[in-house]
Amino acid sequence: MKPAILFEPGEDKKITCRLCHHGCRISDQKFGICNVRQNLDGKLYTLAYGRVIAAHVDPIEKKPLYHFLPGSSAYSIGTAGCNFACSFCQNWQISQAVKKGDKDLPGKPMDPEQIVHNAVESNCKSIAYTYTEPTIFFEYAYDTARLARDRGLKNIFVSNGYMTKQAIDTIGAFLDGINIDLKAMNDSFYKDICKGRLQPVLDNIRYIKEAGIWLEVTTLIVPNANDREEELHEIAQFIADVDPDIPWHVSRFHPDYQYTDAVATPLSVMEAAFKFGEDAGLHYVYMGNVINENKDTRNTRCPQCRQPVIQRDLNRVKMDLAEDNTCAHCKAPIAGVYE
Repeated sequence: MKPAILFEPGEDKKITCRLCHHGCRISDQKFGICNVRQNLDGKLYTLAYGRVIAAHVDPIEKKPLYHFLPGSSAYSIGTAGCNFACSFCQNWQISQAVKKGDKDLPGKPMDPEQIVHNAVESNCKSIAYTYTEPTIFFEYAYDTARLARDRGLKNIFVSNGYMTKQAIDTIGAFLDGINIDLKAMNDSFYKDICKGRLQPVLDNIRYIKEAGIWLEVTTLIVPNANDREEELHEIAQFIADVDPDIPWHVSRFHPDYQYTDAVATPLSVMEAAFKFGEDAGLHYVYMGNVINENKDTRNTRCPQCRQPVIQRDLNRVKMDLAEDNTCAHCKAPIAGVYE
């Protein structure tokens, strides 16, 4: 248990957490919605610090980040818990592993120095704070990210985008990239299924882009939940309005957690979403969790001449960029973070 940051003390030992947009008002001895932050005698503590439930060397493309050091590896860590409660969660075994009142979180002890050491020894170019929502282990990620920067490593979040602007500003100097789940384009979906709200996520997508942090967006398309054509059009148009260079990953849902009676997303819906992204003017649209013969759905094409400039076959990456990270065929810039 470590002291937390980003909270405001109040009367009668109550505090207000300012880490995410839930803004939990927590009484003495009680927990926030994420179940990993506790008020003890008017001070906030994090139970997630140093308790790693998953640690793996992953291809950066698995995050997914397709325009951030393509072909490199990311040392990926996560702790138990989440500040959302998505009933279709594809990683629920660890995101929903913490119940209110649990003080002994599952996982193994690992301090920030060990994480950075493991990343360097594994020849990783970055550390990814992922698997569950990194906002809930913010202090742990922040301390690790500062050490990682000193060792020449980059830092990336895979997030639901529900953190406060104060949290973004706090870690922004050490955060190089982020993939945000834009789960739907209607507030009812967020309230009923995720137990959150839509507008803070939209605001953070704009804010993170303005902050100069590399940004990619993912939408998991869930049948009969967020798969209406109008909504997919709206998501694509929103991203394009922020910046058409933001890559959009449309990801296929598979039945899991409390959605086991659902069906996998039909391929026709995935293909339609892909086309909606292109029609909206997005330069880079990709399909995830789909095995098909059309490699264009995972390859990067130059937005100007349409020649393939980054080709992906499973986790193998072939790049056809000029030294200044422009298209080798027509010299148009290819957005991203490259070595």
